[in-house]
Amino acid sequence: MKIEEFTLERQQSIWEGKVKYNLSESGVHPGSIKSLFDSEMIDIIENTELTYGHTEGSPELRSVISKIYKGSKPDNIQVYNGSSEANFVALMTLIEPNDEVICVLPNYMQIHGLAKALGANIKTINNNETTDWKINIQELEDSVTDKTKLITICNPNNPTGSVLDKQSINEIGSVAEKVGAWILADEVYRGSELDGQECESFWSLSYDKKIINCGLSKAYGLPGLRVGWTISNEKFIKNCWANHDYTSIAIGRLSDVIASYVLRKENRSAILNKTRSSLNKNLSIFKDWSEQFNDKFKYIEPKAGAMIFVNYDWNINSTKLVDRIRNEVSVLLVAGDWYGYDHYLRFGYGAKEKDLISALEIISPVLKRL
Repeated sequence: MKIEEFTLERQQSIWEGKVKYNLSESGVHPGSIKSLFDSEMIDIIENTELTYGHTEGSPELRSVISKIYKGSKPDNIQVYNGSSEANFVALMTLIEPNDEVICVLPNYMQIHGLAKALGANIKTINNNETTDWKINIQELEDSVTDKTKLITICNPNNPTGSVLDKQSINEIGSVAEKVGAWILADEVYRGSELDGQECESFWSLSYDKKIINCGLSKAYGLPGLRVGWTISNEKFIKNCWANHDYTSIAIGRLSDVIASYVLRKENRSAILNKTRSSLNKNLSIFKDWSEQFNDKFKYIEPKAGAMIFVNYDWNINSTKLVDRIRNEVSVLLVAGDWYGYDHYLRFGYGAKEKDLISALEIISPVLKRL
């Protein structure tokens, strides 16, 4: 299996620790153990034996996750080292050479790259601003065939922050069911909705061939825990478990303990409310800053997540523009062509408020010189 370089992740890995300000992140700025937890929880953390954890996730953790998804049971859930591993194992479990995979773009490009490496035949549906970055159901219906094995969705979307409503989710489910295709929904940004209303999960579909992947990295602001999960039918979860035994085996014991605490109903609500409050404030800062560029910037305001996908009207390739901003003022952004969408920039606005203000301030002269 030959895997192509994952441009976005590689660029972040190279530069995010070297720049003064990192606006390439797509999640909210993380807290520390001391700032997030009370003395009782800190004592539990300090006295937890560092044993191997449960490969599938502890019973406690799978139990609290199942309470997020109505009608699910712990046996519907497998826990991983981040949602990235959840995506990886799902693709390894499901995809065979020559399977047809439909990727709805823009999207986090991991699944696209993995499916291609596994020998799948990739079809893409390219969303745009004319539908508010939401999928055209008729185009999806025209694209699927009896050979379609998988339809991949990111909702809320990376990088646009668009959110599908319940009707659209049901329509996507109906299209998949007609041809017997699986749906893989990356829902890692669910919980970061700016209006405070948690969006519908693809788990609500009555259709059995659905895979929902999520984790604590984005909406929860806990990327360092490396906790993600898959929720699906029990047979698929058992098949994933067989592949999981060959990857990381289990998440870290401390990560399991902390995640079990974070995902309790009352704690989860408190964390997500804090996330939404911070994101609303920071989005306002970005919008006020962007007004100085008049018609040079165009964007549809995100409904969720900590990023905004901005179309710009300058005659420069997006990777070259990101390089220029990084080299001149030490701020890292994400280039639109890393998603296959040139002349776009992804600004992450989930940073500390003062850092966001400072970073935007020093970017301004670079853009004005264009």
